[in-house]
Amino acid sequence: MTTEGLRRVAIDAVTRVEGHGKVTLLLDEADEIKQARFHIIEFRGFERYVQGRPYWEMPVLVQRLCGICPVSHHLAAAKAMDMVVGVPRQLTATGEKMRRLMHYGQTFQSHALHFFHLVSPDLLFGFDADPAIRNVIGVATDERFAHLAVQGVMMRKYGQEIIEATAGKKVHGTGAIPGGINRHLAAERKEHFKSQIDQMLTWSKDALELCKGYSRENLERLAPFGTMPMNSMSIVREDGTFDLYDGNLRAIDPEGNTIFDQVLPENYTDVIAEEVKSWSYMKFPFIKELGPEKGWYRVGPLARINCCDRIDTPLAEEQRAEFIEELGGGKPVQVTMAYHWARMIETLHAAEKIAELLDDPDLMEGERVAEGEHVPEGVGIIEAPRGTLIHHYRIGQDDTVQMCNLIVSTTHNNEPMNQSVRKVAADELSGKQITEGLLNHLEVAIRAYDPCLSCATHAVGKMPLEVVLLDSNGRELDRVAT
Repeated sequence: MTTEGLRRVAIDAVTRVEGHGKVTLLLDEADEIKQARFHIIEFRGFERYVQGRPYWEMPVLVQRLCGICPVSHHLAAAKAMDMVVGVPRQLTATGEKMRRLMHYGQTFQSHALHFFHLVSPDLLFGFDADPAIRNVIGVATDERFAHLAVQGVMMRKYGQEIIEATAGKKVHGTGAIPGGINRHLAAERKEHFKSQIDQMLTWSKDALELCKGYSRENLERLAPFGTMPMNSMSIVREDGTFDLYDGNLRAIDPEGNTIFDQVLPENYTDVIAEEVKSWSYMKFPFIKELGPEKGWYRVGPLARINCCDRIDTPLAEEQRAEFIEELGGGKPVQVTMAYHWARMIETLHAAEKIAELLDDPDLMEGERVAEGEHVPEGVGIIEAPRGTLIHHYRIGQDDTVQMCNLIVSTTHNNEPMNQSVRKVAADELSGKQITEGLLNHLEVAIRAYDPCLSCATHAVGKMPLEVVLLDSNGRELDRVAT
């Protein structure tokens, strides 16, 4: 497309998301949108950094990708290393249950952070509200909503404390190791968590009702907002049950028809490929069978609720069935803004699973680590708060990493986010004078996916680089660009 004569408008950077990204719009003289893109503008390169490092360092090393969802990378890498040391899906009871408790704690705190701190200002004050109040400080200082800010802080604190008790630290812990876990849950921490779990369940139900109420009241406005038919992918158990920690890959089309099902983690490359585009450091995954033009898909809370057949906790299952029927008429829900409703169902599920695990004696005693026959390759897949997370490693004879491929949740959602940005731009901005409030509509669509852009920034090939050599007086001596 030629850009001559078009006006460029940019959101640089997108706010209230983890990491750094921007949106660019190209408009003609009549302010009609001709192009809308969501760009990832930072580069990380962890897939190269880890090469040459011992395999047992991976669970600790790769979680430095992010300070918001390090547990997801910690556990995905640990699951890949389980395969390397010969114990895929054969952990001890203590090993698996401690990891699950860690993961549910992470999901609980991450969803609370996103909903109360990053999203609630849009919902409570409106998409077009003054940005001076459309933020978490505005929520906390408004007497109508201050209790919600406190509730979000306390829910996040609870989840962070569970992470600390199972991983050793609230951020970048060391609890999961190849083949298992390196600690039990201390008795006093267990009792502390049990004393607060009823409150967490109550707050989870309240947050869900708040989100449902808002969605129902504004459904006519929200239903088309950034919405179009999309495929969905997640892991599910062999019987189709929802699971955040372990399962096999399933993908469905917008009508609920199966594209693939029960694909083992180690076979993910049979069904998923990745495309690179020049204007973003984030790759574009797609379903091989459908190709890059039609094979993109959603992951995350909305996709997980769409893909599963049931949830194994009673309160969340009741809410799942209601959600699918009310918003999808029994078929997969396509409403982009329904991500928030689905996210709150998962928050309730995480609280239910935490309550269930806290009564399990295996957390406090039993063998922590298993080991089998070592193999040179491992793949770990987990459902991070933002969606399906894939870690793939190949190990050399010297026990160091020779190859690493990471497909993080936000990377899966790259094209869906771009599609939603284009839809909102066309529906809400095209032909109008661009204002800050209108530009925030684009950010609202992006925030629905809860992207973690720090995790998702990877590139294949050469990274644009320019080196300029200056002398002591500032005169340019040489310039090299790649």
